[in-house]
Amino acid sequence: MVAFSGLTKSYCIGLVDMADSTKISANMNEKEWCRYYEIFLNSIATILPKFGGAVIKNQGDSLLYYFPESSNPQRKYGFLSCLECSLAIIDAHDLICRKLELENLPCLNYRVSADYGKVAIMNTNNSSMPDLIGPPVNMCSKINHRAENNGVVIGGDLYQVVKDLQDYRFKPETGFSIGLKYAYPIYSVSRRK
Repeated sequence: MVAFSGLTKSYCIGLVDMADSTKISANMNEKEWCRYYEIFLNSIATILPKFGGAVIKNQGDSLLYYFPESSNPQRKYGFLSCLECSLAIIDAHDLICRKLELENLPCLNYRVSADYGKVAIMNTNNSSMPDLIGPPVNMCSKINHRAENNGVVIGGDLYQVVKDLQDYRFKPETGFSIGLKYAYPIYSVSRRK
């Protein structure tokens, strides 16, 4: 059973999703693909707390997470943490591939997406961790495929909060159509050199 707690908050939500994992793991035996996913998901899960991120849930070959410190839009720390964590996840690509290669598993690619907005906090009977639902969770999933392999995209709502941060370069990408008059804006993110 799932129940709404009655609480809503605004958070930065992030999603990291493996690229082509179904095709790659189809050529592996059970032990190999279990280890393949385990190395990837655990590698990402160890990066998140370094930036104040917390796992919401595993969704197959992806990990959904959020940044509790981003609940106050006037404090930039949570938003900086979200951007820095997203880029650190991308920076970890070579290290993750080396871990995989040590076990004779193929290298992988992945994409990171993030957005910001109001979510409902839900409680489930079988978990001590709350679940979050709402537009930023949905948009992270929808826009993730717009990121290049081993790249980061953010949605327009997060962009509005972080666009003035000087250490990052935001490049407009083709927006995501949600069936309204205008497409939802998406931006790729990189560090300024």
